[in-house]
Amino acid sequence: MRIQDKCIPCIVNQAIKVADLVGLKEKDHLLRSVFSYLSTVDFKGSSTPELTGEIFSLLKKETGSMDPYKETRTYYNNLFLEKLPELEQEIDEAKNPFLESIKYAIIGNIIDFNPIHGLKLSDIEACFARFKEEDLELDDSQLLRQELSKADSLLYLGDNCGEICLDKILIKKMKELNPKCQIFFATRGEAVVNDSVEEDAYMVGMDAYAAIISNGDASLGTVLSRTSKEFQEVYQKADIVIAKGQANYECLSDEKKNIFFLLMTKCGVIADHIGAPVMKMLCMKNPLI
Repeated sequence: MRIQDKCIPCIVNQAIKVADLVGLKEKDHLLRSVFSYLSTVDFKGSSTPELTGEIFSLLKKETGSMDPYKETRTYYNNLFLEKLPELEQEIDEAKNPFLESIKYAIIGNIIDFNPIHGLKLSDIEACFARFKEEDLELDDSQLLRQELSKADSLLYLGDNCGEICLDKILIKKMKELNPKCQIFFATRGEAVVNDSVEEDAYMVGMDAYAAIISNGDASLGTVLSRTSKEFQEVYQKADIVIAKGQANYECLSDEKKNIFFLLMTKCGVIADHIGAPVMKMLCMKNPLI
């Protein structure tokens, strides 16, 4: 999915808000760097996650903070680790625990501290209360379950902090359904907004159910051309790819690969591209396959 004109103001707004987050008072040089970079971009051949990653790298250099969201990631990882026993019990008591674990993982996608969304803890708690009572807008979960039962390998592309704990529950359920399936959990290669990195995956104990790998890149999603050779080999060999979140959808929606997209439509541009309303939960098999 190529970048849309409506995405540009959001990208610039993010740069300003992250600068505020780390206490950068003089933004002139930063903004010149951002606009200078944007002036060189081939918008027909670029995606928003790729641009966001580049601008976040500029922010890190300008502010001297190589991981502005580290404390945020640690806080929400710990918060949801504490909630895991309660959440797992709710899932196990549901009529369809596998579907419920998918729903919870998607609800976790609301944990997004990208300044564009501006969410607070109270917003997240309200979303959990609301969406637990809703059905998936697009539901290919039964198809996913069928394919999982026969798969030899699965690559799970993670997304945000906190959310990673809900991913862990779903991966545990997948492992129970097919113990022979080798599961890989992929993180970002470097800190970018509040997306999970390898440190977060080990922190929440993901390695109990999946092999943790870095994608080797600092983009907001999974820009395949920028990922490491090791990651690309795992991606190519995987029977199933689970792509969490909007950024992964933006990066991989044109791929002819057996991908299941699990996300919340938090952005009108992406919702329109998919053909779904805003703020809906989707478990969607790649329509190109």
